[in-house]
Amino acid sequence: MHAGFGFLDHLTGRYRSLAVDSLLAVGYAGAGLLLGQEQPPAGWQPMDGLGAVLTVLVGLVLLARRIAPVGVFATSGALWILFIACGYWPVINSMPPLLGLYTVAATRSLRTSLVCAVVVAGTWVYAGLSNAANSSMPTVFAQAVLFPAVVFVVGRGSGRLAERNRQFAELTFQLRRQQEENARRALTEERVRIARELHDVVAHHMSVISLQAGVASYVFPTNPELSRQALDTIAGASREALEEMRRMLVLLRVGQEGLPEGRVDPDDADDGPAPGLDLLDPLLERVRGAGVQATMKVVGSPAPLPQGMALCVYRVIQEALTNVLKHAGPTRANVTIRYEARSIEVCVIDEGSAKFPPRTSIRPGHGLIGMTERAKIYGGTVTAGPRALGGFEVRLVLPAPATGDRPAGHPASGHGQVRHR
Repeated sequence: MHAGFGFLDHLTGRYRSLAVDSLLAVGYAGAGLLLGQEQPPAGWQPMDGLGAVLTVLVGLVLLARRIAPVGVFATSGALWILFIACGYWPVINSMPPLLGLYTVAATRSLRTSLVCAVVVAGTWVYAGLSNAANSSMPTVFAQAVLFPAVVFVVGRGSGRLAERNRQFAELTFQLRRQQEENARRALTEERVRIARELHDVVAHHMSVISLQAGVASYVFPTNPELSRQALDTIAGASREALEEMRRMLVLLRVGQEGLPEGRVDPDDADDGPAPGLDLLDPLLERVRGAGVQATMKVVGSPAPLPQGMALCVYRVIQEALTNVLKHAGPTRANVTIRYEARSIEVCVIDEGSAKFPPRTSIRPGHGLIGMTERAKIYGGTVTAGPRALGGFEVRLVLPAPATGDRPAGHPASGHGQVRHR
């Protein structure tokens, strides 16, 4: 689209320039013919038919000054010299060659411009020598130097200004393209982020709900109490899923009517912060309720984590435990968070189940891609694969946060957690 607009602008500029050159050509020819009707100074003959033809030709040559500046200057200069040689007053046709010199100085190299300026000065001296008896040669020499020099300097400055404007227009066009590309890239990244968040929320909670619904249906005739516990777990998981999805939608809803851009309705802003390490215990409780014996161990002194890094750790653990529910069935799962001097290591290991086939290959699904992308944001890595002794292992390694980062919540001592110093 921008290329089409650029072509239209270029075409419009060409037609505008042609119109200006046409007006200049007609104006110079008309002015020369009017000036030729006056009585010339002593020593010059009045303009007749031949002089009028030469005057018109010198003016019409200016039509092509933007297409062939050097050729137009040479033609107008030759016609001017012929006009002077015929004995006509040189001033009548002096302006077209000077305009040709201006165009050459603005569009061509310095060497070519200097040569054309010397030609104009020489022609001016030749005109003075043609009528030396009635001319003041010092004045002629001064004019021969001053007029071409002024036109040359103005033309060179105009050429540099036009080149800077062209470069500025090109840079503006490139900047606009870069801004559009950045906007498209930001939109793509935002879509990926939203898709990752939705996957993390939906996959985990729906897995828990599905398993608990199966348990409730299976044990309902024989064990109503266990069935009720499964239904309570389903209710809690669905409520948490709805809260997380509602919080995401509130963050995405910007520019509401009556609110500044980027602000949300205060009634919708009470969903609390994003999940952090302080919500790992409820996560483990849901997993235990789905039939997985999940435990957590914290090694080292817990360091304050920024909110984004805490969310990364939470989502990786959530995705790993969701995969345990989907692929390993009822088994044991161990979550280990290790705080070291320069890194934070999270390891989720399950022991597998004989009822489920062992996973010997890894396909890069949305979950693994999401975990990897989250880790890359903070300079970390995620590895996942089967263990030699059976089961599956997911390992996240993140660099230790800087001391100035904003801390988030940490897992507190509680059920299923052991601290080691």
